[in-house]
Amino acid sequence: MKGILGGNPQKEPLHYGEVFDLYTALATHQGAVAGYQVYLNHTGDSDLHNILEDKIENILKPNIQQLSEILKANGIALPPAPPERPKADLEAIPVGARINDAEIAVAVSADTSASLVTFSQVIGKSIREDIAMMFGQFHMVNAQYGAKLLKLMKTKGWLVPPPLHIPQGTPEEVLV
Repeated sequence: MKGILGGNPQKEPLHYGEVFDLYTALATHQGAVAGYQVYLNHTGDSDLHNILEDKIENILKPNIQQLSEILKANGIALPPAPPERPKADLEAIPVGARINDAEIAVAVSADTSASLVTFSQVIGKSIREDIAMMFGQFHMVNAQYGAKLLKLMKTKGWLVPPPLHIPQGTPEEVLV
């Protein structure tokens, strides 16, 4: 295929939707790092603390690096990043002002779910294969992270399910 959309995807121009999605994803990831750092200050559960640190260091920050590189390579100014949040002593935060572990887990779970939807939308409207593949990778990694978080929430009793449908009859009758 010849022309402006043929050959090496990195040499193809971004369309306005891709520019917007890359810029927005970068700004969102930068904000998430700051927000998750605040959550770390409020987290008393070591498992939740580890999962938050893992997301910051192994998902958000690498994604920020990738997104920044693509925007810079295409001559697009980067959004301003919020400052890193300092570490705080959990005991110094008044009890009534603390965000509890279950609230943090639910908020991060909702954030992860929203990210999956957004990443899917970006994949669907990208015309550059490298952009679609990058957001596909983001999607896969976030889906795996979401599964780990779901398991943690179930284990800790933080998952509040919606009303469950219990079929009528005995389990043996239902399974037939």
